[in-house]
Amino acid sequence: MDVLILVIVFLIYFILIGYVGYIAWKRTNSSEEFMLAGRKTHPYIMALSYGATFISTSAIVGFGGVSGQFGMGILWLAFLNIFVGIFIAFVVLGKRTRAIGHNLKSLTFPEFLSRRFDSKFIQYFSGLIIFLGMPIYASVVLIGAARFMETSLSMNFQLALIILSIVVAAYVIFGGIKGVMYTEAVQGTIMLVSMAALLIVTYWLLGGIETSHLALTNLAPHFPASAQALGSTGWTTFPTFGSQFWWYLVSTIIMGVGIGVLAQPQLAVRFMTVESNKELNRAVLIGGIFIFFVVGTAYIVGALSNVYFFNELGQIAVNAVGGNIDKIIPTFISSTMPEWFVYVFLLTLLAAAMSTLSSQYLAQGTSLGRDIYGSLKGFKNNKSFNFTKIGILIAVLLAFVLSLVLPGSIVATGTALFFGICAAAFLSVYIAALFWKRANRQGAIAGIVSGTIASLFWLIFVFGKTAKGLGICKLLFGQESLILSLPWSVVDPILIAVPISFIFLVVVSLLTKPMESEHIDNCFDGVG
Repeated sequence: MDVLILVIVFLIYFILIGYVGYIAWKRTNSSEEFMLAGRKTHPYIMALSYGATFISTSAIVGFGGVSGQFGMGILWLAFLNIFVGIFIAFVVLGKRTRAIGHNLKSLTFPEFLSRRFDSKFIQYFSGLIIFLGMPIYASVVLIGAARFMETSLSMNFQLALIILSIVVAAYVIFGGIKGVMYTEAVQGTIMLVSMAALLIVTYWLLGGIETSHLALTNLAPHFPASAQALGSTGWTTFPTFGSQFWWYLVSTIIMGVGIGVLAQPQLAVRFMTVESNKELNRAVLIGGIFIFFVVGTAYIVGALSNVYFFNELGQIAVNAVGGNIDKIIPTFISSTMPEWFVYVFLLTLLAAAMSTLSSQYLAQGTSLGRDIYGSLKGFKNNKSFNFTKIGILIAVLLAFVLSLVLPGSIVATGTALFFGICAAAFLSVYIAALFWKRANRQGAIAGIVSGTIASLFWLIFVFGKTAKGLGICKLLFGQESLILSLPWSVVDPILIAVPISFIFLVVVSLLTKPMESEHIDNCFDGVG
């Protein structure tokens, strides 16, 4: 390890992060600036902030590891990341979110839904879902970055967790969303350049695009028998239709994350930080390029790592790293790249982790400080400002504790789990809030509550992966899942809970009185 190069790289990075964090702190003087950056964010900063929040170590390390184990079928998720996560999110949902959020003067996602449907319960309940559910996602992001620090720097895993937690907490607590978005723009730029370079170098290392993909195809006979039994057919082919792995890949990974992104509170609030639709239009191209290079590279390199490990060690990737797929990308980078690039890539993962963590901590902090405690106590903006900072600190501690106890190979699953819960609770209500004026308070409450209950029930009692891990179903009924037959035990909760939420929202809204026309007119004033 070249300590001098490492120190120089990290010193430059932290000076840069510290400087932009300081600038954000100097420019943050109110709750609106702390939570929405004064609604005047530059499109480049907004797009890079959105992308860096969306794509974390869970995508690079976790989903890159999934690709290393099961193959390039996960590239369909990259397509949804761009088409749904960027184009649909920005153009279809983002413009209305910005306009309606401005009309309602809402500062958080739960507050946006609460004011649109004139319901304090929605604000409390939504804030509670975010505050209790997001630590799972934050902890797996922490794990992804700490695993790379452990592998590349021979650093103690727990020490890596502590360093990451302290640094991120500092600039989030003092700089608010300006601190988050300014630093995320820097971090997103680092991620974009580094991942583009990694893709090019990987193809060069393996003999070019055609040669490397052909070599990966030819490795199919070495695919583990256990994986083949689950439906996997090779690293360059899609799994067998209807098999266990097909359901895992399609419903949990591709649909859970690819569709679930639309209902992510920490992302939706970004739309309310820009001044006009013009900024959102300009941000689409930037965001699309960012997602293409960052996640596309992770998914491609993860699969191609099998070619390298087989050529060098005679083993496929998952065996070369001892079975923990969260170590595939870190080990590949450490084994193939020059030392200076390992340090730069470490910065990329740190940037990915810190950018996502900062948004998660801010979302949790605002949920506890403003949406739950501040709203219950009736605090005005500036007073809830202080309780938000306390909420951020609690969020940091929760994620740290969880990251110490979660098992290996958890990064991708933990991410999909949280995305699915948010989709079940919020997606139908969020879409109705933007497009269906007939949706009312009772319908929105029914949609959020039914989606949440359906998702939790399926996770605890039916979905095999989580039901087995939690053990509640086994304790109460003597079996790991209430429905052991395929495909139900491998169908992700998002495919069950989201339709249930939509049905409850529509039926209850139609069976109850519409909201007052004056309120609806105020919400949709100036919305095209």
